[in-house]
Order: sequence, then structure tokens, then C-alpha cells
Amino acid sequence: MISRIDLRGDALPEGGALRDLLPRAEFDVEAALEKVRPICEDVHHRGTAALIEYAEKFDGVKLERVRVPAEALGEALEQLDPEVRAALEESIRRARIVHRAQRRGEHTTQVVPGGTVTEKWVPVERVGLYAPGGRSVYPSSVIMNVVPAQEAGVESLALASPPQREFGGLPHPTILAACALLGVDEVYAAGGAQAVAMFAYGTEDCLPANMVTGPGNIWVAAAKRYFTGRIGIDAEAGPTEIAILADDSADPVHVAADLISQAEHDPMAAAVLVTDSVELADAVEKELEPQVAATKHIEDRIVPALSGKQSAIVLVDGVDEGLRVVNAYGAEHLEIQTADAAAVVARVRNAGAIFVGPWSPVSLGDYCAGSNHVLPTGGCACHSSGLSVQSFLRGIHIVDYTRDALAEVTHHVVTLAEAEDLPAHGAAMKARFAWKVPKA
Repeated sequence: MISRIDLRGDALPEGGALRDLLPRAEFDVEAALEKVRPICEDVHHRGTAALIEYAEKFDGVKLERVRVPAEALGEALEQLDPEVRAALEESIRRARIVHRAQRRGEHTTQVVPGGTVTEKWVPVERVGLYAPGGRSVYPSSVIMNVVPAQEAGVESLALASPPQREFGGLPHPTILAACALLGVDEVYAAGGAQAVAMFAYGTEDCLPANMVTGPGNIWVAAAKRYFTGRIGIDAEAGPTEIAILADDSADPVHVAADLISQAEHDPMAAAVLVTDSVELADAVEKELEPQVAATKHIEDRIVPALSGKQSAIVLVDGVDEGLRVVNAYGAEHLEIQTADAAAVVARVRNAGAIFVGPWSPVSLGDYCAGSNHVLPTGGCACHSSGLSVQSFLRGIHIVDYTRDALAEVTHHVVTLAEAEDLPAHGAAMKARFAWKVPKA
């Protein structure tokens, strides 16, 4: 069901050579870009009419309007299962605790007497949030996008999620209920690249946004790439991933269950176990069969994901070598299930989120840890972070110098301007004084 890659015996290669040995899903955003380009430009020119046409073409729904009426949000919340509501409310509560602590205050630094630089943090004015609606419904993604934006102070939030034929062309009612719980009342029944285009260009019904965040399929990722520069984006989310670094202290039942939990997202989902224990590898393989057989989404998601080229059990000589492997891989989700997990975690450099020990599974992070589950995929954890309050803030420097403080440094500015052959820069300094400022 799952392949093996044996990296024992020989010295592990460095950098890209090691990454090339590891499993990864194929996710060609560049090829998809050419297909979403005409869709995006059609939305640009025809607005809501184009969105309605694409809803019928791609979602099989004939819409009368794209914006979800306020009463539909209220009804969805009223009809929500009380246990689901309680779980969503607890997820929101925990997410707010973590993200509220991420707020950043204004800070002033005195560089010299009379010269200060203040850094203030200003939220993005308007954000478009995307909640997927394909194989599964993700109210948790609504929470993970909305909460950090709200805690950052974003004033205008709009959310898009694909229309669902079984719900009369509205997004899934649990998505709508989550919006209602969070106080988001601007919701659109729009999916895929066309939803991103709606936020980027604006339509008759929807004002353009400064930023678009939220996970989606390859068409959403391609549209984000298309609009990069016009709008801010969180990331080009690829297929979900879990990597587990484990030794012989790990419980194979837990490890197998956690691999399956990510595999059930999508047939392209990646499930990778890195271990120095052949016994654990054998036990996990043996445990996968009954656990897979006892669950749902077997043939359409889990088996293709576990048996795909993106998933594998990687054998290494020891935990040190395993750390090199997981740092090269840069997983979206990384579990550490070793004898001294906390010490091993301290040596991890590249991961979207790290889950420590047997009692911190990825499933907890997906819903109720308080952390954010919108994380970098495809190895991007080596240079990018998950979604946070910081994602929605812009740092602005405020420079405030007195005349004397400027005079004291003018000769350095003039010297550097002349070294760069930009004499007007120096002249702008000299113009503030009736004479050439002598060197100090």
C-alpha cells in the first residue's frame, strides 16, 4: 500500500540532492495558469454574469445571484447541529487566544538624539477569504482565515465558497454557519479561479480586495499566482502533507492513524514516515491495512494517496539522519514521535507546524489546538510561514529627525549618494542648509 525508500548505509547528500530523493506530489501550477487566465479576464470584463455562467459550467448550479442573502446565514446557524456548533465555538475560542497574542504594537527607537524611527503595524484594509467546497466541507478553514484577520484589525472581510447543487446553489450550510458565528456577513457563492478573480478585480456586487487567503485546489493556486502583484496572497497551497519522524518508541497504531488522517483529504495528499526502526516500519505497514479498511473514502482518496509517489516510508540510520531528511523535506505538518521528542523538536528548522509527541496529533491542529492550519506546502516551509495575524499586517517606518540630527549625518548621506552616482540625493540634503555641512 505504501512504498519504501531506503537511505541507510551511505552518507546523505546535501541540499537539493537530498530533497530530490524524497517523495513529493506533482503539482504543476504553471500549466494550470494558462487555463485560468481566460477565466480571470472574463470575470474582469463581465463581472457577476461571468461568475453565474461559471457556476453553471463547473458546479452544475444556475444562480440568480452570487452574494448569499443574510437570512441564509442566520438560517444555517439556527439549523446547525448543537454539537457541531459547540465544537466550532471552542475552535474559535482557542484560535482567538493564540492569535490575539500575536498582535504587534507600535515601537519607537531613538537612533541618535533628535532622531527616531517608529515602526507601526497597519492592517490590510480588505481581505477576500476562500473556503474550499470540493471533496469535503471545511468550516475549520473559515475559522483559520477569519480569526487572524479579525485579530489583526482588518475592517472589511468577504468570504467565497463554491455553490453546492444540493443546497440550492448556496455554499455548504456549515460554511455559512461558521461565517455567522464569526460575524462575517459578506459571503459569495463562488469557487475556483473565478472567486479569486472576483476579489482581485471586483464586480458589481463585490468590492476588490487587497489580499486573498485560504486553501484551495490547483485552479485557486494558479489564480493566486496570476494575481500576485495586484493583490497580496498567503501562499499557493498544494496538496496537504504529513511527515512523521519516529523511532522505536512510537506506537505503530498512532503512526498509521495519523498517516491515514492526511491521506483522506485528497488522492494527491502526501503521507511520509521517516524512521530508523525497521520494526516500526513493518508494524505500521501491517497496521495500515485494517485501519484503512475500517474507515471511509478508501478507494477515491486514501489508497491512491498512500500508494502514490508522494507517500513513502523512508528508512534512515538514526534520528540525526531523520532530522536531516525532515528538514530537507520541509513538511506542512511534522510530527515528532521519538523518545525525547522535545529535544528533537528544538533541532527542526523547516516545517509549517510541529506536533510534539504522541498526544499532539495533526488532527488536533486541524481543529482545536489554537494554532493555524493554513500552512506552507510543497517544501515552502523552508522560506514561508503559516497564516497568522502578521499575514494581515504591514509594517510602516515613520522617520522623525530634528534639524540638528539631520545636520550631524548629512555628510554621510552626501558621501553615499555620490558613491552611487545619485548627486540629487545629496543635493536634497544640502538644500536644507545654506552651506555645505562640514564633516564632524
